Amino acid sequence: MTQVIWIVLAVLVTFSVGYLGYSKYLARFLELDNDNETPAHKYEDGQEYVPSKKPVLLGHHYSSIAGGAPIVGPITAGAIWGWVPALLWIAIGNPLMGSVHDFVSLSGSLRHEGKSIGYIVGEYVGEGGKNMLLWFAFLTIILVVAVFALVVGIVFNAYPEVVTASLVYIALALAFGVYLYQLNGPFIPGTVLFVAGVFAGVYAGIQFPIALFEPTAERTAEMSVIVLLGGSGSWVPGAGALGGNTAAWIPVIMAYAAIASALPVWVLLQPRDYLSSFLLYTGVGGALLAIIVGTILSSSSQPLVIDSSIGAFNGFWGVEGAGLYPLFPLLFITIACGTISGFHSLVSSGTTAKQLDKETDARLIGYGGMLGEGLLAAVALSTLAVAGFPDPAGGIGAALPNFATGGGIILTSLGLPQSFGAPFMALVLVSFLLTSTDTAVRLGRYMMEEIVGLPAGQTSSGLDLGGGIRSTLGELGRGRYTNPIIQCGLAYVMVVSGQWVVLWALFGGANQLLAALALLTGTVWLANWDKSKQLYSTGVPMAVMVAITVLGLGWLAFYQNIYQTIIVGGASGVQLFATIIQTLLALTLIGLALALVKKGYDNISTVRESYGGGVVEPSDD
Repeated sequence: MTQVIWIVLAVLVTFSVGYLGYSKYLARFLELDNDNETPAHKYEDGQEYVPSKKPVLLGHHYSSIAGGAPIVGPITAGAIWGWVPALLWIAIGNPLMGSVHDFVSLSGSLRHEGKSIGYIVGEYVGEGGKNMLLWFAFLTIILVVAVFALVVGIVFNAYPEVVTASLVYIALALAFGVYLYQLNGPFIPGTVLFVAGVFAGVYAGIQFPIALFEPTAERTAEMSVIVLLGGSGSWVPGAGALGGNTAAWIPVIMAYAAIASALPVWVLLQPRDYLSSFLLYTGVGGALLAIIVGTILSSSSQPLVIDSSIGAFNGFWGVEGAGLYPLFPLLFITIACGTISGFHSLVSSGTTAKQLDKETDARLIGYGGMLGEGLLAAVALSTLAVAGFPDPAGGIGAALPNFATGGGIILTSLGLPQSFGAPFMALVLVSFLLTSTDTAVRLGRYMMEEIVGLPAGQTSSGLDLGGGIRSTLGELGRGRYTNPIIQCGLAYVMVVSGQWVVLWALFGGANQLLAALALLTGTVWLANWDKSKQLYSTGVPMAVMVAITVLGLGWLAFYQNIYQTIIVGGASGVQLFATIIQTLLALTLIGLALALVKKGYDNISTVRESYGGGVVEPSDD
């Protein structure tokens, strides 16, 4: 039988070559120079623009970009089409496409006052392109918040130990922010003390698991769970589809995300992400090390070999239990964030660019951070391989427990009992999701600030109302306190509707399309910067992602929805309404992408034909 170690080795080899070789070339190509003043120093305000130590910012960035998608995606894709196609897309696509995407997005934002990709594209193709991209990004953010909050609720229900551990490390993060920025405590001793506290929180969670209502997961039946509200929670909105405990956690998670996004970055976001990054590094790095140790020493309680239920290649159409989907283009959209993610461009050009201390830090944080997410995807694929996934039709409900179960098996190679390893890996997943959720809400506010209009370095409370309807709506939309309420409110409505399939399909399609548009933005920026700049590093991945996403959304709209669900399936009522909405959104995304690609192509063609030594003037379109 094939050993799991081959998955790990393949990824480590290609990622090492990419970072040691390709990223160095890109750093020279992008002319990163520490003599240039970064936006964090130029606009330092103690609120959004805060120069940060490289390890602190790497922890924040990695925690923010790594969510549940690089776990669920590889597991689902590996089960449907086999582990070899999934591995190849992660191992090859990440260093050549995803890491380039993140690195260029971060570097481009540095040269544009820490502004978003929407602002950058607007500089060159006009306000029309800027607003289209910003609105697209804002709507994508709402989908991200909805999907991630739902997944956290599912994990909290299955692993109530994680609730306690999460509360502990959030409290520690608040204390660490005060210790570091207000008391000016020494960095290294503080790191040791507070990181130890985070891991102590894992033990506390195992001893004192918490739930709002009675958890419905089978594994919790014999546990002594502390139920705060009692009963089943059947009255909670969404309980019919999700279960009372899961449905009850979702508004709590969204309220947390809204509050966290409104606080200054030093209060919670930076210290929490930095502390939780050690948890994440331990989970990803520990699993990789355990696979190596377990293979060499055969020390795992179960053989680290690929389970017989996971095929190397299940054929172009996948396995029948999943519904027979074509490998091209759906494999790439399904894996999504493990290889390339448009959401990362919002993080890179949203929060990270506003905190970068030196330009050269962008190589490790941008390119290296995305490689770290690829390692998470490889770990997820390895957990699938070890634990097996006999029923891919189970979707997310089967995928998420699989990560914890398989991770627990892998960690036995390091002497950890599976009863500890499985909850620990569940906490790793939640840590990724929580940090990504409130970062997403903060980014959504940044998007709206640029749509409505707000000078760099300034923020709005959202409470200065008056001056007419348009002024009031603009103030509410961009406000630090009001914008998160709007985002989370819309996301919550989508979640409690019970249309998970619609949410996941829209999230995947929108996210991958946003990646293509971010690469388009980088290509346009480089073309306008200097006629000597080659455009292949960003242009080729952009073209590939446009083709993949348009074909994938086309399949979803025309075949899966119109033909299979409506014509053949005879959908009616709520299902028909959801299918129509999903189809219209998919077609809207396709049209928006093609329109922006046309604008970008026209700009690049004009620049390359008439270049006279300086940057062309921005368009007024």
